[in-house]
Amino acid sequence: MPAFLNPAEAEAWVGAGLLIFLAIVIFVAKAPKAVAGMLDEKARSIQANLDEAQRIREEANRLLEQLRAERTQAERDAQQLIANAQAQAKQFEADARAKLEESLARRQAVTERKIADAERQAMDEVRAAAADLGVQMAERTLAARLAGAASDPLVDRAIPELAAKLQ
Repeated sequence: MPAFLNPAEAEAWVGAGLLIFLAIVIFVAKAPKAVAGMLDEKARSIQANLDEAQRIREEANRLLEQLRAERTQAERDAQQLIANAQAQAKQFEADARAKLEESLARRQAVTERKIADAERQAMDEVRAAAADLGVQMAERTLAARLAGAASDPLVDRAIPELAAKLQ
């Protein structure tokens, strides 16, 4: 057996130490690289997650601002609609009031015309009654005067015509 393989010889232990040393150097050289590689990969993964989270947050903030702007616009639109509805209601009220006043004015004018017509008719009836009464009184008066005197044919013919001429 060669001397460097015999455990009783010092050269064997030096060779074993050398092999262990080389294994440690190789392991130490590869292990930190592997650990560093794994840590770098984990760091890249975490950074990617952070970047994605930041992107999502920025997008959420943009959406939030957009929704706030839309809400503000919707509130303005609602206030405008309310203002328009109130103005339209006031306009409808003014129109209805004007139509009511116009209708009342027409009804009053019709009523005043009917009253005037009734007054005219009553006046005509009073005049006709007064004329009839005057004719009757004239007939009696003439009849009484003529009863004592001789009858005049012209007066007799004029008396019935007198009533027709007075109306």
